[in-house]
Order: sequence, then C-alpha cells, then structure tokens
Amino acid sequence: GVRIPDLRMMARDIGRDHQLALALWNVPVRETRILASMIDEPGAVTRGQMENWAGSFDTWEICDQCCMNLFRKTAEAPAMALAWSRRREEYVKRAGYVLMAALAVHHKEANDVFFERFFPAIRRGARDDRRYVKKAVSWALRQTGKRNPGLNQAAIAVAEDLGQRDSPAARWVARDVLRELTSDKIQQRLRQR
Repeated sequence: GVRIPDLRMMARDIGRDHQLALALWNVPVRETRILASMIDEPGAVTRGQMENWAGSFDTWEICDQCCMNLFRKTAEAPAMALAWSRRREEYVKRAGYVLMAALAVHHKEANDVFFERFFPAIRRGARDDRRYVKKAVSWALRQTGKRNPGLNQAAIAVAEDLGQRDSPAARWVARDVLRELTSDKIQQRLRQR
C-alpha cells in the first residue's frame, strides 16, 4: 500500500476538491478513501456525508485518518462525536471517540466545559470490550487530560472511577489512562503551562 506521507504529498499537489473527494471515496480502496479525507473541504462536508462515510469504515486506519484529516475540522464534529459514541457498529463508535481525541488535541480555543461534556460518553464507552473501541475511549480521555491541569485532574477522576467498575474493559481503560496522565512527564509538562 501507499504510505501516509506519500498520500499527504499527493493531497498537497491536488489541493482541496470536494467533488473529487466524493468520487475517490466511492472507490472502496484504502488509498482512495484516505486521500479523499485529505483533500475534501471541511466546510462542504454535510452531516449526511459524515454518516455515509462513517458507515463504510471497515478498518481502524480509515476511521482514524478520516476523523483526524477531515471530520474534526467540521462544525458537526462535537455533535457527531457524541452521537457516534452511542452507536453499536464498531468503527462508527470508534469514530466518536477518535473525534473526541482529535478535538482535544486540535481545538485549542475550546474551554474545559466543551470537553467535560464528553465524560459521560467516555464512562459509557469504557464498558465496551472491543479492542478498537476501548483503545479509542482511552485515547479520548488521555488527550483530554493532557490539555491543562484542571482537565488532567478531571480525567484522572474519571479514570479512577472506571477502575472501580466490574467491567474488565473499563478497568483496562482506567489503567491505560492513569499510567499516562499521572506520569512524571505529563505532570511536568502541565506544570510548565
């Protein structure tokens, strides 16, 4: 397969092109779908398109690339993150949590309340024992907890609560999150902000 850096170079050469992105997505191949997510225009993406594309995710890579390259940049991203976190389909549900993680990293101007509203969805999703869902739940909580000291403490509290659950998946998420968010490296970085 074509490497992601090579697809990024192709995307730079092509530029933004909504119609081409739609056409590329309709070719069910890894490279065309990832390239489509790189060249589409976030402002032209509709909720219907997001639903359609998410419904056809069949690998974690296409899910993550689409969320990171495109969906996180849309006005619908926060609402879709919450809606998809309630879905049953593995990669659609994963997309909800990947969007939460992506927003935590890239949505610099958002306040703490913006991210705290994801905590109930994270608590709920942590019970899902499917590998690609629980890893995305952990990712969302870890990225949120790295934004600032206040969200770090809030995310740690959520993780500690998850660690008390009778769900093996929730306890796995708790350990994964606490290992990173309580680490000296992260705590030192947060103190320097």
